[in-house]
Amino acid sequence: MKYIIILGDGMSDYPIASLGGKTPLQAARKPNMDRIAREGRCGLFKTIEEDMPTGSEAANLSVMGYDPRQVLQGRGVLEAASMGVEIRDDDMAMRCNLICLFDDGRIKNHSAGHISSAESDDILKTLQKEIGSPTLNFYTGVSYRHLFVGKGLDPRLDCAPPHDHPNEPAEGLLIRAKVPEAQPTADLLNNLIRRSWPILKDHPVNQRRRAAGKDPGNSIWLWSPGKRPKMWTFKERFGVTGAVISAVDLIRGIGVYAGLEVLKVPGATGLSDTNYEGKADAALAALARVDFVYLHVEAPDEAGHDGNLDLKIRTIEDLDARLVGRILTGLEKQKMEAVVAVLPDHPTPVEKRIHARDAVPFAIRDPRQAPDEVQCFDEQSCAAGAFGTVHGDEFIRAVFQK
Repeated sequence: MKYIIILGDGMSDYPIASLGGKTPLQAARKPNMDRIAREGRCGLFKTIEEDMPTGSEAANLSVMGYDPRQVLQGRGVLEAASMGVEIRDDDMAMRCNLICLFDDGRIKNHSAGHISSAESDDILKTLQKEIGSPTLNFYTGVSYRHLFVGKGLDPRLDCAPPHDHPNEPAEGLLIRAKVPEAQPTADLLNNLIRRSWPILKDHPVNQRRRAAGKDPGNSIWLWSPGKRPKMWTFKERFGVTGAVISAVDLIRGIGVYAGLEVLKVPGATGLSDTNYEGKADAALAALARVDFVYLHVEAPDEAGHDGNLDLKIRTIEDLDARLVGRILTGLEKQKMEAVVAVLPDHPTPVEKRIHARDAVPFAIRDPRQAPDEVQCFDEQSCAAGAFGTVHGDEFIRAVFQK
């Protein structure tokens, strides 16, 4: 038996008045996800419990069956694994966003207007030269998502994810120490953030972006600190080999620690222009040699953070038509028996533009299991599914029948 989990990041949402009280999932045309629900068994999954931060790191760890309370050490160390940056025992890693601030110091967006990787690399090299050191290092990631690694720092910090605080003053969101011993670390990191402002204000990359009518990357934002985690692999836990497909270093990094092969697809961007077909084809090819594929698509989440309802619906429809449908057709052509699951990791409501912790819909089509009565894949329909509401590792165990 083969297994594939298709995850549309942030795909779930709340009812919207302009859609007649429907959610984007209910309004979107998505016959292939509906088919998985109709031919499978459904439910809701509480991927982010009440005591956990509303981040993709906790949510995706939960989808993979890990307890975030035990293994979550911050987003930075996960992304470092994907980037090939070695994290030693005395290192602390953090996500380093390039963000856009309004002139009055409020956060305009968490992505510097979805700045390109090439532009970011130019900026990160300047930052390393100006404010980095042999023990404080900046590493270029993808688009606005980058990495900071410091030696001898204390991760007991309270940080504000920038995507959760649009239009709020940056000064009021700076890093706070959770314990007195971490205060020197908080002071150092906040100093780095403040020092980035004059450096980036007139950086040549940002001059060109402003001239082109684009948002500048005029601030770094350091958040999600942690040390190297210890995780059991999928082979050790379930006896399966696997691969992960994503444009996002966070998901790739989780895959590295989970013992999954990381597959990089040309044209996979993490945005609405991502290569859906390429991801589908890569998943089908991988299933010919491994047991399990975790296929992650970031686009709906970014549309939610941008507050763009039309784009969110389009990303759901593209995911369905160009990826889910292509996979279902490919499995049939190859006569490959497979369990196919589809779900979001968390809601990213377009009217709030931040992550939420509400339970998300899921559907698992398993040829060994009779379907339930659910006919459509959406929040309301799946709530009536045979699984009810699941927690912890109940979802991944249902996929593998373990």
